[in-house]
Amino acid sequence: MPGTTSDIRNGLTIRYNGEIQTITEFHHVSPGNWRAFIRTKLKSLKTGRVVEVRFRSGEELDIVRIEHRPCQYLYQDGQDYIFMNTETYDQFPLPSEMLGEAAQFLKEGVVVDALFEGDTVVGVDVPNFVTLEVTYTEPAVRGDTATNVLKAATVETGATVNVPLFVESGDVIKIDTRTGGYVERVKVS
Repeated sequence: MPGTTSDIRNGLTIRYNGEIQTITEFHHVSPGNWRAFIRTKLKSLKTGRVVEVRFRSGEELDIVRIEHRPCQYLYQDGQDYIFMNTETYDQFPLPSEMLGEAAQFLKEGVVVDALFEGDTVVGVDVPNFVTLEVTYTEPAVRGDTATNVLKAATVETGATVNVPLFVESGDVIKIDTRTGGYVERVKVS
């Protein structure tokens, strides 16, 4: 869909250099006697890499229409992750590269936001936070009370997360999927 730089806003999805990119940040710059331009940060839906790009004011853009559809993660099959559209019950595989580092925190049954261009999946928005049970961690040593000391813990998906010393096996913890870091211990009622 054709457009111009006047259509630029945060969250707009465009095709740039053959890749689908989302505008995460933009600034309109008018440097005195020079021609105005728009400085943007583009995030690739495929790789997650962020690049800074300048567009001349009035330049044409290829705007891509993206639909968000809820999909449920079912299981892993080799390097592919199998998802099901919760509206049509169609199943489809996605390569692990498309999910990035957040794939290690996907638990079977979790609902994610799949991004479609027509009938083609171009990306997946994994929830920013997940709660997972710790399946194994070394017990804390009595008297080891130094602040900010972390130990490795394995969660139910098989991922390893650094957690504070007071976290034990069987605890449920909240994890930030963007950084892979521990957030807090969750009380189970």
